[in-house]
Amino acid sequence: MRPTAESAADVIAPPYDVLNTEEARQRAAGRPWSFLHISKPEIDLPRDTDPYADIVYAKGAENLERLLSDGVLIKDQEPHFYIYRAEMGDHAQTGVVAGGSIAAYEAGRIKRHEFTRPDKENDRVRQIDALNAQTGPVMATHRADGVIADVIASVTASPPAYAVSEDGDVTHTLWVVADADESNALTAAFSAMDAIYIADGHHRSAAASRVAAARRQADPSHTGEEPYNDFLIVTFPEDEVRILDYNRVVRDLNGLSSGAFLDRVGQAFTIEPSTAAHKPVSARQFGLYLDGAWYRLQPKDAVPADDPVAALDISLLADRLLGPVLGIGDPRVDKRIDFVGGIRGMAELERRVDSGEMAAAFALYPTSLSDLMSVADSGAVMPPKSTWFEPKLADGMVSLVFD
Repeated sequence: MRPTAESAADVIAPPYDVLNTEEARQRAAGRPWSFLHISKPEIDLPRDTDPYADIVYAKGAENLERLLSDGVLIKDQEPHFYIYRAEMGDHAQTGVVAGGSIAAYEAGRIKRHEFTRPDKENDRVRQIDALNAQTGPVMATHRADGVIADVIASVTASPPAYAVSEDGDVTHTLWVVADADESNALTAAFSAMDAIYIADGHHRSAAASRVAAARRQADPSHTGEEPYNDFLIVTFPEDEVRILDYNRVVRDLNGLSSGAFLDRVGQAFTIEPSTAAHKPVSARQFGLYLDGAWYRLQPKDAVPADDPVAALDISLLADRLLGPVLGIGDPRVDKRIDFVGGIRGMAELERRVDSGEMAAAFALYPTSLSDLMSVADSGAVMPPKSTWFEPKLADGMVSLVFD
């Protein structure tokens, strides 16, 4: 399911999880076809509505039916692969839109690297069930492959189905793979791979797996060919994916004065004052913003060489500072820590601290894609909020429907 070429610019919207309700309400104002009416349907209900109330999911389904009946969204009559290009500034990445096999996901061939939060996973399960469709694409990455690259080059040499610029920052372009030979070549190339890797969208993929399991159990005529046995995925070659830093801010210093806090930090890290915002330029460096001043931190002890998770910069910060000094345990549930994507810049870290909302900020070097793959290949999981991918995939470009 996708918008018509004429309606695409009015439909395409940011992903549901990068906007809060009020931001979505403002974005969708005066735009009745915006996909936000489907992905954030609470914007069409009273402001005091619980976003997890049954009426919200029902409203999303109602809005989806409205866009279908108005001819704004259409359902392709035949299954297709699609080619999706996202361009942001001088960066472009071009990948394949497909149905990711739930069986392959459950068998570990579509590899994950993060735990999920039950509340967010439950929300996606209810949304998929209400819409009878998957509307939020999972972003994945695969090792560069010549056959896939050749198909992408061939398809993108023709005019796209549509191209949409989102707020002037990101251009999203979609092509339909209509040639059967090219579709077969993509199928064979992906089938030959040992694995592909989820980059962004762990809650969506986990929710899709749960929905598939429930529907298999409830369907006595289940064959394995039903659309619910797949989940909506866009996979990009590893050499085109871009990971930005994912930084941390903390609300308090765990009862320590600033001086005592720096003394404790200095037991595990070298501390050097910085005259400007310290954005790490390599791994094993950290920036600290405290009381209007920046510092450069570097671990004193050696980094573990035999544990791909413990060697991550996010783990070093958690294991040697956030936990022992600030008493922050599980960052998935601890309300004293928050996360700031690198796309917001160093000024956002300063703003959060200078406003008094937060006591300190930590700038990190981006996790590498090779580190992500190493963790996934080992069967381990990364700490929460380890990676921030840009550009984000838009909602509404393509959806996977179950009927």
